[in-house]
Amino acid sequence: MSDSIVIIPTFNEKENIERILRKVFSLDKLFHVLIVDDGSPDGTAEIVRSLMTEYPDRLFMEERASKSGLGTAYIHGFRWSLQHNYSFIFEMDADFSHNPDDLIRLYNACAVDGFDMSVGSRYVKGGKVMNWPFTRWLMSYFASVYVRLILWINIKDTTAGFKCYKRKALETIDLNKIRFVGYAFQIEMKYTALLHGFKIKEVPIVFIDRQLGQSKMSMRIFKEAFWGVFKMRRKKI
Repeated sequence: MSDSIVIIPTFNEKENIERILRKVFSLDKLFHVLIVDDGSPDGTAEIVRSLMTEYPDRLFMEERASKSGLGTAYIHGFRWSLQHNYSFIFEMDADFSHNPDDLIRLYNACAVDGFDMSVGSRYVKGGKVMNWPFTRWLMSYFASVYVRLILWINIKDTTAGFKCYKRKALETIDLNKIRFVGYAFQIEMKYTALLHGFKIKEVPIVFIDRQLGQSKMSMRIFKEAFWGVFKMRRKKI
């Protein structure tokens, strides 16, 4: 039994899913993985099912009927993970933009250093982004600056989605009150954790843009994050 579960939401990730799973399962630390698949029409779920026979009691999958948003996928995964008594619960993308090797560093920040949440950060010293056009990097970087100014939080990479939570943090946060589903979800989870007094550690990572498959970013998601920050200022826990 592992104390750690990695939640990976998927929608059309057939090019990446087997490679990312085999990489996670090859690490020195034992991690379990929960795939939350939103009805991928490309056969992603079928690939996961075939691997579940190879990795029994380590690989799990929850299938949803349709694409319902990143935030709802993670909340579904959080609830499943809490019900199954994991102590450390991770978020990670399927496309190798998050290096699975960094899972251990995120784990140590919580399990050894005592933080309640650890964040794989592109914008602290030692972190960087590779393979992004300069305009996209600029938009992402200043989005985090914008969030810090509006919400008055001292987190450099506010939209980061590579994270580890201690169980206590997710048990304390009322997941029913998390209202955003796109990248604003990532901001809201960090902000809510800070409102509860939890300690967050940013761990520098190298973020590499996906090589296979298609990005899920859209203008609708960007607008939700931009305007959602103002709504978060009125958030009460």
